[in-house]
Amino acid sequence: MAEREVTESGAADQAGRLSVVTTATDNIHVVSLAGEIDHATSDTLRQALAFPDTPCPRVVADMRQVTFMDSSGINVLITAHHALAGDGGWLRLAGPATLVMRTISIVGLDTVIDCHDTLAQALNA
Repeated sequence: MAEREVTESGAADQAGRLSVVTTATDNIHVVSLAGEIDHATSDTLRQALAFPDTPCPRVVADMRQVTFMDSSGINVLITAHHALAGDGGWLRLAGPATLVMRTISIVGLDTVIDCHDTLAQALNA
């Protein structure tokens, strides 16, 4: 299992920070996120979801530890979804917390990107 880490200052527990760890299992990239996704951290998310040299990239964003997401995060997810689909792959979201899922539902992102309650469900869908 390969691992790649993209972090903004490395500590998600600091206010306004996003920590990202990427692993791969069964040719699916799992991007584990922790912290807040907003204007200040959206570039970190954008970099973490980019797999330009991967044919037919399949990505699961594990959002169980995301505590906040604004429209910046929504825009990054939509852009990543379109880029991955354009390359023959896909993006799935796993385990968004209630507040984050509410944001996803309000803007209708859950009708565009598959959302799953658990990481296992997202990996096996």
